[in-house]
Amino acid sequence: MSNPVIESITNSLVEIDLEGTIRGIQQALEKSIPINEIIRDGLTKGMEIVGTKFENGEYFLAELISAGAIMEEASALLDPHIKVESVTSSGIIVAGTVQGDLHDIGKNILISMLKSAAFKIVDLGVDVKPEEFVEETKKVEADIVCISALLSVVVPELEETVRALKQGVPGVKILIGGRCVDEKMAERIGAFYAKDAWVGTKLAVELMKKK
Repeated sequence: MSNPVIESITNSLVEIDLEGTIRGIQQALEKSIPINEIIRDGLTKGMEIVGTKFENGEYFLAELISAGAIMEEASALLDPHIKVESVTSSGIIVAGTVQGDLHDIGKNILISMLKSAAFKIVDLGVDVKPEEFVEETKKVEADIVCISALLSVVVPELEETVRALKQGVPGVKILIGGRCVDEKMAERIGAFYAKDAWVGTKLAVELMKKK
């Protein structure tokens, strides 16, 4: 049975209602609702709906940007409360959105959570070329590269980026996520898949434990 407080967070985000979203998060924190539920079932679900509306032409760039701004405020509010259990080591992660894609909402949520898990993050931003991923990964000697992709049209660029990293930085762990990505694709191109930021953070922690 769905939680009405979590539903209010989702609905407020979809309606691009900053005050409603923040109010819902504050209520969820007061009720001690787990942070992963707030993020996964409230915020992430809301962003998935916003993303679908954007791709379907119901929402435009203005709504997408506004939703992203709300997510940034939500992340700032949640940051002090996010804890990842059993973190025995940290590492260096390079993160970015693949070339041809200007979406950064999911990436930014993941970065906030990774920072809470004591990772050092190098954020390359959006529309990142394969060679930029490779150069920065080598430069900082990153342990993990996180690549975000929202739009299906950038799948070829995502695949090329993974190939470039495997050739240029053998052994680096590659984690991919976004609405156009799934488990089968990740397996096919030799990457790890995270369906959301919470899963991505836990996976990053596990990958560091295996190093």
